Amino acid sequence: METLQERHLRLSDGAETTLQQWGETGPLVLGVHGVGASRRGWARIGEQLASRARVVAYDQRGHGDASAQGPMTVQRSLADLADVVASLGEPVHTLMGHSWGGAIVIIGGRAFGAVERVVAIDPMLRLGAGIWSANVLREFRTASTLSPDEREASIRRSYADFPEVEIASKLHASQRLSIDTLEALGEESAIEAGGWDYRSAVYDYPKPLLLALPDPTRSVVPPDEREEFRRLGGPQVRFAVFDGAGHSLHREAFDRFIPVLEAFLEE
Repeated sequence: METLQERHLRLSDGAETTLQQWGETGPLVLGVHGVGASRRGWARIGEQLASRARVVAYDQRGHGDASAQGPMTVQRSLADLADVVASLGEPVHTLMGHSWGGAIVIIGGRAFGAVERVVAIDPMLRLGAGIWSANVLREFRTASTLSPDEREASIRRSYADFPEVEIASKLHASQRLSIDTLEALGEESAIEAGGWDYRSAVYDYPKPLLLALPDPTRSVVPPDEREEFRRLGGPQVRFAVFDGAGHSLHREAFDRFIPVLEAFLEE
C-alpha cells in the first residue's frame, strides 16, 4: 500500500470520503469515528503509534469532508467500511471504533475475514427510544445556532486542557456537520425509535475484541450490559475500564488508554 497523508476515495454508491494515514510501516489499524467527529479525531493516537503501526482513518458519511449523500443506515455504514477495507489492498490488523463507530467495527469485525482484531471504545450498541433527540440532537442543535467564530471559541473553552491536536480535530469535525445529517442518522437507523440494539453482535465474538469502557456513570454501556457481555461474549472478549473517564475516554484518559491499546495490538 502506498504511503499517504490524505487521499480521496469514491465509495461503491458514488459518495466520497477522505482517508488519512499516520505511520509508514507496521500493521494496519483502521479507525472509525463516532457521531459528530471526523477522521482527524484519531490524529493523536495515529501520531503516538506512527513509529510501529500504520493508523488509517476515514470520514464517515455526512461527517468531516465526506459526502452527505446516501442513506444514514447501519447497512450503508458497513458497506462504506467494506469499501475502505478493500481500498487498503491488504488485511487490516485492527479495526478501532468509538461510540457509533464502535458499534460499526464490532458488527464489521464479525463480517470481514480480512480483519484480525477489534477495539471498541464505549460502543453505542443500544439506545432507548427518544434518547437520541433528548440528548445527542439537543447538544448538536445548540451548537448549530452558533456562528463559526462562536463555535470555535466554545470548542477552545471546552478543550482548553487538551493538546492542540485534539482541539484541531474538534474544529475540523464541526466545520461541515449538519443537524440534518444527525436527524437522518437517528431516523434511518431507527435510533430515535428505539430500534438501535446490536448487543447480540458481541455474543460469542469470533476474534479478539477489546471493549474499552469509561466510568459506568459516564458511559453508553450501562452496568447490566457490561455483565451481559461478560457472560455471553465468550473467551475472545476482553475488558478495560477507565474509572473517572467519560465517553471519549481515548481523549480524556489518553495516557492510560495508550498502554492498554498497545498491549492489545502486540499480542
